Amino acid sequence: MQSAAAFTVSPSLPLLKPRKFSTNPRFEPIVCNSLSSKRHDLGVVSSNVISSSPSLPLRRSWNLSSSSSSSSSMFRPWAAVPLIDPEAKNRFEVRANAVPESAGGEEEKSSSLNKTLVLGLLFGLWYLFNIYFNIYNKQVLKAFHYPVTITVIQFAVGTVLVLFMWTFNLYKRPKISGAQLAAILPLAVVHTLGNLFTNMSLGKVAVSFTHTIKASEPFFSVILSAMFLGELPTPWVVGSLVPIVGGVALASVTEASFNWAGFWSAMASNLTNQSRNVLSKKVMGTKEDSLDNITLFSIITIMSFILLAPAAVFMEGVKFTPAYLTSAGLNVKELYVRSLIAALCFHAYQQVSYMILQRVSPVTHSVGNCVKRVVVIVSSVVVFKTAVTPINALGTGIALAGVFLYSRVKRIKPKAKAA
Repeated sequence: MQSAAAFTVSPSLPLLKPRKFSTNPRFEPIVCNSLSSKRHDLGVVSSNVISSSPSLPLRRSWNLSSSSSSSSSMFRPWAAVPLIDPEAKNRFEVRANAVPESAGGEEEKSSSLNKTLVLGLLFGLWYLFNIYFNIYNKQVLKAFHYPVTITVIQFAVGTVLVLFMWTFNLYKRPKISGAQLAAILPLAVVHTLGNLFTNMSLGKVAVSFTHTIKASEPFFSVILSAMFLGELPTPWVVGSLVPIVGGVALASVTEASFNWAGFWSAMASNLTNQSRNVLSKKVMGTKEDSLDNITLFSIITIMSFILLAPAAVFMEGVKFTPAYLTSAGLNVKELYVRSLIAALCFHAYQQVSYMILQRVSPVTHSVGNCVKRVVVIVSSVVVFKTAVTPINALGTGIALAGVFLYSRVKRIKPKAKAA
């Protein structure tokens, strides 16, 4: 057998003593001065890898030199190169990628929590503004029996707020063409009539009764959608209308403040408001895709003020002056403050409603609107101490339960008929 190499031990060289290796050897590579900086980096990286994974197989390289100029050692290790198998490499890559994934998951959870908190705050503001609007509006209408003038004031305050936001770039000012204004005009007309009829009803009957009647809006929505959009209701939707109509009828029969003017005004409000929704789908769906809900509402508010102001002067005259209010025995400052609060809350709750609609589905918004009506009815009964009989409360509850059922079954799509 041939030997691998033959060495002659020089007397000037120290004798090599055998070294006992432990079960877990640890190599500390020594870098020669003549090696480049890249070799040094390689040695450091190799050392780190070895120290982190001692179980990996190693291969040591030796520099054999017969020169006797160096008295330290004949065998100098210059690098400890690990034999990293592909599986180990993949294992390192998986661990490295796991960190950003977990971090991304935490960011998504934080973002989801923030969105939930913002949505909850918007729903709370929606209900709060609605409560204050109905309370202060009712107080104003009880003292000042001119609903057209009150409605104009509410549109005027909304117009000032819209122009303020557009002027100071708090909300982007839209570029509207003449064709767009012509398409929006029918929506502004029915929007004006809807709010006017609501104020007329609130001036005649209790707030709780007005909102009980307005709970029958789904009934008008189904009829108008079938007539003008060709959307036939499903049996589930038709079934949900039964408790709505029955509950409103039961509450109307037992209502202490019932009168026909207030009843028909609330019904007319339902008809016009749902006509606005149908027209919005029919007209705006193809022509006004560039307008979001808040922008559309802002334009409608301005147009409603322009449309109703001349009608208010013609129908009721100029009655909201300090001289007239003083002659009528009213507290001018108190009436002005309450009218301003009601107008601000009127615009604010509708603005927040559209902000919520941009964040949730129409079904969720409809359910939230049903809950809002319950909150308004209960708060108005408490504030105004409205007399409510058990039968009246039962009718209101049945109607609101029907509205909730309608909002749930409306998303059930009819099964397509097989060809």
